[in-house]
Amino acid sequence: MTATTAREPMVSREHGLELLRQMLRIRRLEEKAAELYSEGKIRGFLHLYIGEEAIAAGALPALTPDDAIVATYREHGHALARGIPAGAIMAEMYGKANGCARGRGGSMHLFDVSRRFYGGYAIVGGGLPIAVGLALADKLQGRQRVTACFFGDGAVAEGEFHESLNLAALWKLPILFLCENNRYAMGTVIERHQSETDLRRKAESYRLAAEQVDGMDVLAVETATRRAADAVRRGEGPRFVEFLTYRFRAHSMYDPDLYRPKEEIAQWKQRDPIPAFVGRLREWGLLTDEDLTRLERDVETEIAAAVAEAEAGPWEPVEDLLKDVGGGGT
Repeated sequence: MTATTAREPMVSREHGLELLRQMLRIRRLEEKAAELYSEGKIRGFLHLYIGEEAIAAGALPALTPDDAIVATYREHGHALARGIPAGAIMAEMYGKANGCARGRGGSMHLFDVSRRFYGGYAIVGGGLPIAVGLALADKLQGRQRVTACFFGDGAVAEGEFHESLNLAALWKLPILFLCENNRYAMGTVIERHQSETDLRRKAESYRLAAEQVDGMDVLAVETATRRAADAVRRGEGPRFVEFLTYRFRAHSMYDPDLYRPKEEIAQWKQRDPIPAFVGRLREWGLLTDEDLTRLERDVETEIAAAVAEAEAGPWEPVEDLLKDVGGGGT
């Protein structure tokens, strides 16, 4: 057997192009969302995923349609990669009734029970106990499912993080904890809010098997996620994967981003996961100029259609505004 060389493909052409397509879809959707926010078409808070696309694009293929997904408020990429149509996502950000949550959730609360996509949570760490509950239900019902819970580095300072990992380990729940460590939580560099910056060690303190992965490498993300998900599915207990990544934009559209050195941002942009993967696919002979042009054109068409769907979508009737709202009333 000959040794593997850098020019030997690590992925099939078909799968490589699909991973690239997903990253392009996420990037272009986010860029369009930023543009529409500036125009006042999207309101409220908007947290962009630009720079972190390799995680959603790489992790979601490692999960099955029966697995549950719990995400953060920076979840557009997860929702799109999960299969929620771009039009339903864009309409939700517009607040339209044809959005995936009928316009009631907005950017931070994307939800689609038919695809087992359970949010979108605006509270930092808020999705962790929900994910534990979903995993516990699956275990009690004897279902062979995995619950994948995405969260950021800021969530590890929350009590829910420690409670959730502790219970998951105690009960050997079928849950996959996926930490998107972009180093800044909301706006504080990790060295200033964590005494232990190797976050997998926190998971290991609860006796979870943990791994740290380059979150800017879509293939590394997919391999690690698939390995961890397979272990969970075999009944080996919960797993923790820490993806080292970086958001190229500010925490939210309201954030002036004055806490990060511009030189640092520029340095991380040199590791942009999309052109990096394009380069690898070209090196392996799996991507041509025509392929890339076609992918970009198809994605542009999809995003334009999503915007048109959101623009044409109806507002929820005023008489329905109290529908499904608890707390009493008639």
